[in-house]
Amino acid sequence: MMIKVPRGTEDILPEQAKKWQYVEAKLQELANVYNYQEIRTPVFESTELFQRGVGDTTDIVQKEMYTFTDRGGRSLTLRPEGTASVVRSYVQHKMFGLPQQPTKLCYFGPMFRYERPQKGRTRQFVQFGIEALGSADPAIDAEVMAFALDCYKTLGLKSLRLVLNSLGDMESRTNHRNALIDHFSPHKDELCSDCQNRLEKNPLRVLDCKKDKDHPAMESAPSILDYLNDYSRQYFEQVKAYLDKMGIDYEVDANLVRGLDYYNHTAFEIMSDAEGFGAITTLSGGGRYNGLVEELGGPETPGIGFALSIERLLLALEAENLTLPIEESLDCYLVALGDEPKQEAVRLLYDLRNAGIQVDMDYMDKKMKAQFKAADRLKSRFVIVIGEDELNAGKVTVKHMETGEQSDQPIDEIVPYLQKMTREGE
Repeated sequence: MMIKVPRGTEDILPEQAKKWQYVEAKLQELANVYNYQEIRTPVFESTELFQRGVGDTTDIVQKEMYTFTDRGGRSLTLRPEGTASVVRSYVQHKMFGLPQQPTKLCYFGPMFRYERPQKGRTRQFVQFGIEALGSADPAIDAEVMAFALDCYKTLGLKSLRLVLNSLGDMESRTNHRNALIDHFSPHKDELCSDCQNRLEKNPLRVLDCKKDKDHPAMESAPSILDYLNDYSRQYFEQVKAYLDKMGIDYEVDANLVRGLDYYNHTAFEIMSDAEGFGAITTLSGGGRYNGLVEELGGPETPGIGFALSIERLLLALEAENLTLPIEESLDCYLVALGDEPKQEAVRLLYDLRNAGIQVDMDYMDKKMKAQFKAADRLKSRFVIVIGEDELNAGKVTVKHMETGEQSDQPIDEIVPYLQKMTREGE
């Protein structure tokens, strides 16, 4: 029986992988522009990290985590998101003591959630994310949202929409929580079992329910914006003022709550309005999480960040019919005719590669015509032919595939010759 990839996962084949490499390189360039440094954390962590960091009442912790017990009896979990791991590392390595603050970090990596697979949602997915730890300035909230938008704009996407909300500070959230309980309690028996549990533990999660989203009580639910205290309201106004200054369009959605418990104050999502993108329109999301560092054993430290799915980014590019400028060609292909010429070709292949020239050759003992066809398929700019006659004369034949021009070049001068020719074509 053929063994296939597990449900909800996929192979990234070479042609597609080139798109991933291009996108990841662009995101890394952007991180450098914004001065965010890369951090790499383990793929699995202590289960407690996500129970405390993400929240016991979230669907992620209750239903979606890949959790296992190792041989030492420890409960470990494949990371379902990146922020908790980055904050754990921030606390463990005492980055709060670094002289330059805030600490600005970025990461790439696979995440794992046991969800029902569908377009744009898989059980293993790759995220790019950033975290800014140490500043409670509303200006950095605006910076993070600008960064998130630029991740898409730098790749040419246009059908974008920034949606934001304020979840307020602890006082505002407590007042809103009580109002939500009072509002939904008369309808408790009409809600799904998950929401019945959430109503007492974390009623904000009720607003994020997919099953009950069309219940009439959702439409009339109390808005967090009506329960913001003066500090939270002023903070949110400052965030919006900075976005206005940057000329960034946005819309406020009082029902935007995000799916993680650690968010407070600013919460946001970036949507794709591209036709045909699919039912899941959210490209990325993030927000402020003051209090998470303390929850994980560190000092009082504000923080904000966002994460995007590389898979959904690629789907958005496809929906907008954008083609990435990926170079699909080879500098040079070696055609060897005979055993001794092949030995010389192997040496020359090594020398050319050491000189930074992208080059390949035949390893299937094909005839010369078939080797030229292989060079065509690889879109090789030049072909070098080495036969017995060329070898005896101490030279090779170089063919420029675009023009058809051929010339004989000394073997001991072919490396600098091709370096010059490939540079001229750049």
